[in-house]
Amino acid sequence: MNTKIRRFKYKLKHDFLTIENVVFAVAILMCLTWTYQSIKAMTRNFELTERLSVEKKNLELLEVEVEAAELLNEYYKTDEYQEILARKNANKQLAGEHMVYLPENSDEAKNKHKVASAKTKEKEFSNFEKWMMYLMPNLK
Repeated sequence: MNTKIRRFKYKLKHDFLTIENVVFAVAILMCLTWTYQSIKAMTRNFELTERLSVEKKNLELLEVEVEAAELLNEYYKTDEYQEILARKNANKQLAGEHMVYLPENSDEAKNKHKVASAKTKEKEFSNFEKWMMYLMPNLK
């Protein structure tokens, strides 16, 4: 039993734990660590890029909404709108005009010119396509 232990220690020391084997093992460990960290960084960068593009789209949408609100405010300041509002709410009219009240539109008349709302859904990309767009953005 004691001899087997000594043989095992000798083989371990002279066959497996040589300088070359230790350096090789450390090199493999460093390569695996570097590969893992690189993949982790690329994944994080990809997620951040996607989040940035979503935020840019949201910013553009908000800018358009703000611009529309500003235009609407400018319209509310015009004389044309003030006249329409006065006619509607206060029953004001110009000299020589007569007010004509029309009945409510029927459901058929209301729905006659409705445009079918086409839901435009953004194309769903596969994981591979997303990676290709991330790694090679100029090839769109």
